[in-house]
Amino acid sequence: MTAVTGPEAAPASAAAPAPGWPRRMTTHLGVWLAVLFTRPRRSWRTPGFKALVLAHRWQAAVALGLVLLAMLVVDPLAAEVKRAPRFVIGIAEDISDLGRSGYILIPVAVLILWIATLLRPGLDRLSRAVLAAFVVRLGFVFVAVGLPGLVGTVLKRWIGRVRPSELGHWAYQPLSWRSEYASLPSGHTITAFAALVAIGAVWPAARPVLWVYALLVGVSRVVVSAHFPSDVIAGAAFGAFGAILVREWFASRGLAFTAGPDGVVRARPGPPAPRVLRALATAVER
Repeated sequence: MTAVTGPEAAPASAAAPAPGWPRRMTTHLGVWLAVLFTRPRRSWRTPGFKALVLAHRWQAAVALGLVLLAMLVVDPLAAEVKRAPRFVIGIAEDISDLGRSGYILIPVAVLILWIATLLRPGLDRLSRAVLAAFVVRLGFVFVAVGLPGLVGTVLKRWIGRVRPSELGHWAYQPLSWRSEYASLPSGHTITAFAALVAIGAVWPAARPVLWVYALLVGVSRVVVSAHFPSDVIAGAAFGAFGAILVREWFASRGLAFTAGPDGVVRARPGPPAPRVLRALATAVER
């Protein structure tokens, strides 16, 4: 594997004496964040937000139609879910908990911080390039999952739809920050479908498992009476499209993705897992 150059290449470390791990970590994180917010490269420029929305207008129309149809037809039946056997609800609660963003964001953040401390001046160039390329992909997953979740958390409180209760499915209290009025869209489902798109974009082999994960999390939110079906559909669309937008941002800067002349974004080849593990082992030994 050849060394990675350009935006994915790690910054050169200062000369001896070697800085301590806090300084190494903050220095590398600062450089990586600066690369993320650089101006897009013209040759890799993606269509842009408006063009992206237009390109997905039919998918957006279908998603909106499904949300409205579920509100009219399926949401009124949500109360029937409470009659499910207790063991089914118990299993759904365990599955639902897997939709918490912390289960994805915390391990990814810890791994990024750890790698930032491992990049010492004496580390060979190939290992540094492999770890830098790996960090770019971890950073994409972190932003693509965390950003839609954050925006969705604010949005659902602006909308203020009541969670399944005796108040029915048409009760709203806009601009409410109370948890019981934070049903639309489903935050857990946003996380699950954002993870499906984000992780699946950089590690395609994981997509079958991610599909099962995302669908189970979405269904479980209805089974535990935390959301209406329309909330789950809206959350799935919001999370998936949010991750796509983040992918466009990375592609426009040549980070983990590239946009071809036809405007189609494709993943750049990343370092295989065995090579990443060898680079990590080398960095730890140093």
